[in-house]
Amino acid sequence: MAQIQPSSPGRSGRKAMRYGVPIAVAGVAAATIGLVPALADSGDPDLPKITAEELVAKMAESDVDQMSGNVKINTDLGLPALPGSSGGGDRGGPFGGGDRDRGDEGESGKGEESPAVPQKKLMELASGEHLLRVATDGPDKQRVSVVEDAAEYSFIHNGKDVWTYDSASNSVFHAEAPKGAGKGGDKGGAHGKVPGDLADLTPQEAAKKALAAVDKTTSVSVDGTAKVAGRDAHQLVIKPKAAADSTVESIRIAVDADNGTPLKFTLTPKGGGKAVIDIGYTKVDFGKPDASTFDFKAPKGAEVTEKKLDGRAGKMAEERAEKQAGKSGLSDLSGLQVLGEGWNTVAEIEMPGGAMFGAEGPGGKEGPGGKGMDSSMAKSLMEGLTDEAKGEFGTGRVFETKLVNVLITDDGKVYAGAVTKDGLVKAANQAAK
Repeated sequence: MAQIQPSSPGRSGRKAMRYGVPIAVAGVAAATIGLVPALADSGDPDLPKITAEELVAKMAESDVDQMSGNVKINTDLGLPALPGSSGGGDRGGPFGGGDRDRGDEGESGKGEESPAVPQKKLMELASGEHLLRVATDGPDKQRVSVVEDAAEYSFIHNGKDVWTYDSASNSVFHAEAPKGAGKGGDKGGAHGKVPGDLADLTPQEAAKKALAAVDKTTSVSVDGTAKVAGRDAHQLVIKPKAAADSTVESIRIAVDADNGTPLKFTLTPKGGGKAVIDIGYTKVDFGKPDASTFDFKAPKGAEVTEKKLDGRAGKMAEERAEKQAGKSGLSDLSGLQVLGEGWNTVAEIEMPGGAMFGAEGPGGKEGPGGKGMDSSMAKSLMEGLTDEAKGEFGTGRVFETKLVNVLITDDGKVYAGAVTKDGLVKAANQAAK
């Protein structure tokens, strides 16, 4: 097995690198990207040997900007079912989001919420299996469609126009970027590009996040070949080194042997079982998509929400975010501390009010969830979803998934990371010294 050990990063990038991989992995999981195995295995192809360095370089040099295909996604974080939740079909959902929550205003200026807003569909992709149809033709034309049994949701970017369409509600959201918007490295979806969370729903973006965070705590190797969507591929494997507390066993990326495009991304948790994240193409074509792919006209009778963007859009969004943070109490956060390094990294946050759940919280203080919720109900809910933890830090509760775990202490501190319960307790104990 060919293997490389990445060289130490420079001083300027060391701080980001030391916790990049787990945070990137957690980010990918939170954004709910996942795929079931992309295609039935038709036999491993016999390809020329390639080193890990050469394969990574091939991926970096890949300049594919025209392609189309189907992506099958499946995310299995092992999350417990929340009482009263109705899953992805609940468009209101417990998480809110959308125009009304953010205060966005359409042409009417009433801040009405459109079911076609991308954030709504992203919440539905938080778990289970989904099929996407994707197409891209350079930086100005992209289309991502989420295909369901009896409905389809589409995001279309064509030049200055951005359309989203939800067939289930026959709702359309349209935004037109001002002249010159999107230039100079703008990465936001508001100015005509695919929103980050939607763009992440491909093996390419998932692989890019993982590779960008590789450091000395990570081993990278080539482990055989595979057939994905009818294409020959080399398999690149990323694994944590000396990270006993990490919840990640490995990340496997199938790389197109011809053009270096990642075709499949699989994150396997420690302990085996079903992959937490598994993203892959079931069908892919690297030819130029038909121009009509990116055409869109609102169907007859559809409810259309218009959004006019100007140079103040970004500033206004920031102001709204700050306002919402103030309302929720999140503006009182004392800051984020990073504990450990590499795959054992844990983020420490001190919650405002000293507690996170309940009218009085685990520590007897009123937390952000306190208002409007009976303290006994909050305590019962928390105990049902978490396990007790004790250590030098005191006592608290641990919320566990297959990938990201969270420790909430009685004195209102939160420790989170892609590490085990024991890893969280170690971090909290260290912070308490």
